[in-house]
Amino acid sequence: MNSYLGPLLFGFRGRINRAKYWIAAIAYLSVMIAVSGLGFFFRFSLVFFGVAGILLLALIVSNIFVGIKRLHDRGKSGWWLLVFYLVPILLHGVPLLDVVWELTSLHPIFELASAAVSIWAVVELGFLRGTPGSNQYGPDPLAGR
Repeated sequence: MNSYLGPLLFGFRGRINRAKYWIAAIAYLSVMIAVSGLGFFFRFSLVFFGVAGILLLALIVSNIFVGIKRLHDRGKSGWWLLVFYLVPILLHGVPLLDVVWELTSLHPIFELASAAVSIWAVVELGFLRGTPGSNQYGPDPLAGR
């Protein structure tokens, strides 16, 4: 791994701009598609599942680091990732109480709230420009352009 990719993918200090965020996101998606495709051929291989599990764990950790740096570029704490990643899962997982959902009509409201938080995360991380100039997390990554 060269000296640029290590800090980009596996460090949480500093800031990254939208372009680097999307490059990382596309790289993660490409790796996941490739592993899924290989999984079709090696579906009963325990070794494949072990390697794929380790790779998935590395992708998750790297995704968290990239998200933190993107939030830093927006002038926000990396702790916002808890909201962006966990709240949709919790809101989507609430229907595990099937009896409650059959007696009420709240299920669509929780699904809509889950989708709204997910859309907010995509907009916040992928589309909004970072704070111009330096902020408490470091210099503007676009300052040299």
